[in-house]
Amino acid sequence: MIKAIAAVTESADTPFTVCDIELEDPQDYEVLVRIKGVGICHTDLSFKKIGHYAPGVLGHEGAGVVEKVGAAVTRLVPGDHVVLSYFACHHCETCLDGHPAYCDNMEAANISGGRVDGSTPIKINGKPGKGSFFYQSSFANYAISHENNTVKIDKTLPVALMGPLGCGLQTGAGAVINALKVGENQGIAIFGLGAVGLAAVMASKISGANPIIVVDIVPEKLELAKQLGATHIINGATSDAVSEIKRISEGGVAFSLECVGVPKLLEQAVESLRPTGVCGLLGMSSTEATASIKLLDLLGGRTVKGIIEGDADPQEFIPKLIEFYRSGQFPFDKLLKTYPLEDINIAIDDMKNGLVVKPVLIPS
Repeated sequence: MIKAIAAVTESADTPFTVCDIELEDPQDYEVLVRIKGVGICHTDLSFKKIGHYAPGVLGHEGAGVVEKVGAAVTRLVPGDHVVLSYFACHHCETCLDGHPAYCDNMEAANISGGRVDGSTPIKINGKPGKGSFFYQSSFANYAISHENNTVKIDKTLPVALMGPLGCGLQTGAGAVINALKVGENQGIAIFGLGAVGLAAVMASKISGANPIIVVDIVPEKLELAKQLGATHIINGATSDAVSEIKRISEGGVAFSLECVGVPKLLEQAVESLRPTGVCGLLGMSSTEATASIKLLDLLGGRTVKGIIEGDADPQEFIPKLIEFYRSGQFPFDKLLKTYPLEDINIAIDDMKNGLVVKPVLIPS
């Protein structure tokens, strides 16, 4: 067993506790990664809230250095710098069709609380704990990942800051580039300016979209979006977002994104479309959430498209995002603020209070 330190969730309602845990040695296709940095995502907090990972370890935007590899691993060696993302089998029909984000094994391998076979690599107080969250559970200084969701990156990059590429940034940017395929001079409206929405803003600028309209209620986030490429900003607390979008775009945009999971925002995102427009749904506030969408809007050729992980293959898309980052087109580091792993609860409070877009935890 490998001794590690992790931020453990003990119940749905109590803060994270940083304590000692144990990890198994990696199995044949697994990788032991020394975590140098891990982003906090709203998905982590959602799964904590439902209590499914208690006691256990969350965290799914990890990055670090390979320490050890299983006997069957061929793409990685100790010393490689890596970003961890979601697991996909690459064998099922959906994966073979080029959409691994919708893998038949997505739930079992990423959010079941263990591996596909039901085992867990984590022990807490000597007893099995919930782990393998997105096949990593990286709120820790060490994590067990799978070769499939471990992406090798250049060692000259600041590896501690690269983790958010594995989920939130990939989701927002991939929605624009992969799922919606936004093109030159096509209009887009983006609702919600967390890390996902702001990544979508940067990707829209890369794609040549125009106009790029953003909606939020936090003035600081609206101003940041403008710096990152938004052409028009709308404060949803003081303006009629749908009317403003239709005015700016002369009738409606070709694309819209709902990045928060608020039903009312999804309704507005659909209403903001021109005929034959496409709305991408990226967020989910709860598994029971429902939205009321006018059938007449859909009969106008409009489409609502659910999007997971930006419809991206991390092994291909994360290197692409890194190229954009290096060229100055995807300055995601402007969204980040680092905290010691021990300050995870402070980081979460800061994120909830709008003081930081994307907290990144640095294990000691």
